[in-house]
Amino acid sequence: MTEIAQIYLGNINRDPELAKSIANKFYLKVSLTQSDRTKGRIYTQTETGLNIGIIKGRDRSLQSGDIFETASKKLLLINLQQQKFLILDFSAVKTSLFATELVSLGHILGNHHCPIAIENDKVYVQLSSNSTVVEKAIENLQISDLKISYETSSIVPEISNSHSTHSY
Repeated sequence: MTEIAQIYLGNINRDPELAKSIANKFYLKVSLTQSDRTKGRIYTQTETGLNIGIIKGRDRSLQSGDIFETASKKLLLINLQQQKFLILDFSAVKTSLFATELVSLGHILGNHHCPIAIENDKVYVQLSSNSTVVEKAIENLQISDLKISYETSSIVPEISNSHSTHSY
């Protein structure tokens, strides 16, 4: 039998009252991949092997710490697996960049189908494979003062995939 979780209660990492209210309660736990976070319907199993169906709107991306209530009034805690990000830090880059360098950077990320998030002066590039190929291609652009680093986290910035955000 599959337990259905559809009622979103909040996130225990952002809502201290919710975290306090479930601290002594039993809850089911699932560990999801980063690619699951944007799906509208997710079929998975809890850590104890119970089948779970999660139904949510596609406009809401799951985060670690999200709590759902199931149809049988059980609590469900979402955990996202760690994700590796390539971080492009433009904070020290001079504003005299040529448009061709930026277009070339976008072309490289697009060709590798890299979803990205932009926060302040940083571009977070979600990597699934070929991180060294992508990094080498970016280095070949020779963007002066661009800092490249890596971070592994289950906290994901709002990632967008340029292939799914066209507006006509």
